[in-house]
Amino acid sequence: MSSSEPTLIVVMTTMPEVNQAHNIAKILVEEKLAACVQVMPSMTSTYIWQGELCQESEHLVLIKTLQVNYEALSSRLRSLHPYETPEVIALPAIAVDRDYLNWVITQP
Repeated sequence: MSSSEPTLIVVMTTMPEVNQAHNIAKILVEEKLAACVQVMPSMTSTYIWQGELCQESEHLVLIKTLQVNYEALSSRLRSLHPYETPEVIALPAIAVDRDYLNWVITQP
């Protein structure tokens, strides 16, 4: 990838309900904010929230998009998300298969 090419990012979030995760995935793809969204099987997250130790079942959601879409995607995801403070973490892809990157770029 050259520095002039669009940068692919993977945005991670978690959702408490699988159906809700699938519905949000459809919205993000239909609204062209993401090229692909994957909803992973159930996992357990351990964290402290408002002073309490929590262990909750959640679903990891991986969102593939271009970096130029991050602000719009992040804003829309926060508006749809059931959590008061959702996890929204973007990781840059340091290496991407050329054909896959071209596919992501061509998503209208």
